[in-house]
Amino acid sequence: MDQPTGKNSAQNHDPLLRAVRLTKIYSGRAEEIAIFRDLNLEVGRGEMVAIVGASGAGKSTLLHLLGGLDRPTSGSIKIAEFDLAKSAELDLARFRNRQIGFVFQFHHLLPEFSATENVMMPLLINGMAKREALTRARGLLHRVELQARAEHRPGELSGGERQRVALARALACAPKLLLADEPTGNLDERTGEAVHSLIRQLQLEERMTAIIVTHNERMAATCDRVLRLENGKLIEFQV
Repeated sequence: MDQPTGKNSAQNHDPLLRAVRLTKIYSGRAEEIAIFRDLNLEVGRGEMVAIVGASGAGKSTLLHLLGGLDRPTSGSIKIAEFDLAKSAELDLARFRNRQIGFVFQFHHLLPEFSATENVMMPLLINGMAKREALTRARGLLHRVELQARAEHRPGELSGGERQRVALARALACAPKLLLADEPTGNLDERTGEAVHSLIRQLQLEERMTAIIVTHNERMAATCDRVLRLENGKLIEFQV
């Protein structure tokens, strides 16, 4: 497949991710709260999809389900042929660590380690030799333009730089799927746009499938598709 070059270029007939009749219900003391029922979603290989919607609509909940960080009440979630909803916890953890990259609103970097060491961490966890992990981490930091800050700890970096390190860490294991939950939400507008542009650039270069939750509809418009989560349903629309 040729490298995607922009909007609507992904091969949607070849989905990497397929969620079918996805339902998530939380049981409270007085009543059950249904975040969504029978939600369906397909995302093509190499496609970048934005999910927008009001606060409390369930966007982060959906992303956590798609990434195997939470379990649905019912329904199936498949990435390639792996069924997240039916897998054992250990198998799910292994798959998640190797095949899914996460970027959150807060960077979640380990404060006592340098940028390089933070990027190395998932590689070492997955059994890569230290020298090889170091080489890959340095290469990824170069790609996010942080080679000069590679030995700095998170507390010595700006907010945008910390998110760039978090992005490099998310890409460390060459995941099939990148999930980003408001990755620019804590940044000023200019820095946020720069980080979003970098995510888009790397997604295209790596031909990754990506889903990004964002409140910024201008940033969402740079993705291949935009879906609004509203009243428990995903609605495709143009921004």
